[in-house]
Amino acid sequence: MAMPNHDEMHDDDDPQAIHVLMSGLVDYAGLFPPAKLAMMPSVQNYAQYLRTPEAWMLGRFILPVSRLEEFRETSRGLLPKSPYVDEPDGGEPWPISAIIDGDLDENLDSIFAFNHEHENPKNGLAVVDAIELKVPTTGSGLTGAAWIDDAIELIPEEVFPFFEIPIFPVGGVAPDFRGMIASLAGADGAAKLRTGGITPEAFPPAAAVAEFLLACNAAEVPFKATAGLHHACRAHYPLTYEPDAAKGLMHGFLNVFLAAAFVHAGRADAAMATAILEETDPAAFQFGREVVRWRNTGLELMQLAQARETFALSYGSCSFEEPVQELQRMRVI
Repeated sequence: MAMPNHDEMHDDDDPQAIHVLMSGLVDYAGLFPPAKLAMMPSVQNYAQYLRTPEAWMLGRFILPVSRLEEFRETSRGLLPKSPYVDEPDGGEPWPISAIIDGDLDENLDSIFAFNHEHENPKNGLAVVDAIELKVPTTGSGLTGAAWIDDAIELIPEEVFPFFEIPIFPVGGVAPDFRGMIASLAGADGAAKLRTGGITPEAFPPAAAVAEFLLACNAAEVPFKATAGLHHACRAHYPLTYEPDAAKGLMHGFLNVFLAAAFVHAGRADAAMATAILEETDPAAFQFGREVVRWRNTGLELMQLAQARETFALSYGSCSFEEPVQELQRMRVI
């Protein structure tokens, strides 16, 4: 899967480490809670974000396969009509990650039809180049690692799959998430970790996230995260956008992705990864031109770049503006 070219996505006068960390990191999921926007404002937002100075942080647009037709109708006039970026209506095709929400074969057929239509510039350029699937752990059919093995056989090279792997107990039974991650070793696919939701119980403990990161790294399986990562640093925040929303302890995207980078570089065991994930002081994270630091421990720029390219790929967020604004308040972008 092609990743952003970090060297081309920052001004030479800016610290490089934060740009390497954040380039293409945020997949926009405005359709999903807690924002849960309609298709029109979600598509309009994504088009607007592509025109901002912070567009280098933006990844894919996320939507369910069942809403591809709605996207097709709504995005008319917004998608690039020419592959040449120097033309008035030119630009790169919009990259889309589609959530499988029906029969896998039927959903793939819908994706192929969509991609065929939107490889023609007159229809607007867009491509579904990634899919996301939730791995079942209970039921009468295949589950867990066996289900992943079966799905991989059906998924063609044109789309890169992210398998959402549960790390919480289901029905009182702890899932074998290490076995599921191991089943992806050597496969053209990645794991997906749910890092939150709209209730306090939806947020996995830091120690469980650390174990997930270590298991992925041991198996050389890349990952993405989703949900609950609107904020840069771990703290108590409102769980929804309602005026009287309850607060919960939420993971920070800096915590998760820097912990992943330290793990990938062989610089963090379970205890240190957990400590990074539990960090609540934004000032503990320092970004320079050649090194990123958590407290007294540094990671070289090349190590961070390697983690982003091959391991810690992205995270889905229903807000793009919150991550941007928080990094601006921290004065790191």
